[in-house]
Amino acid sequence: MPRRRCRPGAKVAESGRPSRVANDLLGLFQPPDSVVFDLDGTLWDTCATCAVAWNQVLKRHGIAFRPITEHDVRRVAGRPHEECIRVVFTDVAEGDLLTLIAETQVEDNRLVGNSGALYPDVAAGLRRLQARYPLFIVSNCQAGYVERFFDWSGLGSCFRDFECWGNTGLSKSENLAALIERNGLRHPVLVGDTPGDQAAARACGVPFLYVDYGFGECEGRRSPLLLVRPSHRVAARPATAHALSTVFPSPRRRRHE
Repeated sequence: MPRRRCRPGAKVAESGRPSRVANDLLGLFQPPDSVVFDLDGTLWDTCATCAVAWNQVLKRHGIAFRPITEHDVRRVAGRPHEECIRVVFTDVAEGDLLTLIAETQVEDNRLVGNSGALYPDVAAGLRRLQARYPLFIVSNCQAGYVERFFDWSGLGSCFRDFECWGNTGLSKSENLAALIERNGLRHPVLVGDTPGDQAAARACGVPFLYVDYGFGECEGRRSPLLLVRPSHRVAARPATAHALSTVFPSPRRRRHE
């Protein structure tokens, strides 16, 4: 289980020349020494499962509200859990909201551990990438959720460390900054799918790589490669980690602190 507190040349294509995408990316920012991933919408999708969980909590407590759909969850995905609940459950009494905030976290964690959905090629890509770089996760999820991802996916050994809103109550930018500091990262990149991810990267002065199959629309989406410099578009299909493993070069040395 990862702890929580606790120039390379470009990729060479079969022709012997660095790939165009690798050159484009590496020419725009310092080659990374680590990769930090967002979780929901970047590595996996649990919206359908969370909709089931929220409906179960509504039924258990007899809270009058329409049935929650996968779309309801998807439109708030990427925000801190408490904010998600407050946005979706409008006009619900504060006492019921507090019940929903507390119990949907527990129910989410219980159900996603049995029925998450990895995006295609994520598992193979992460295993390939972690041989080159230390990998990390920063998320706005509740406490225990990242651990459920590790347990369900079997990918916990790929990651050195993680941080989330549920453990600290802090914003994504603050959690990203804390992760960078305690791991001594010098040139990390953040991979994510929402404007919140992009804003966190910008606040920390970290390059942002945007995956456009996730839950959000980021600035510069219509550009064929670049978003808002130093943000970069990675892939137009759900194969993030695999795509990154072919774009980033292998470092000459890896840090093992």
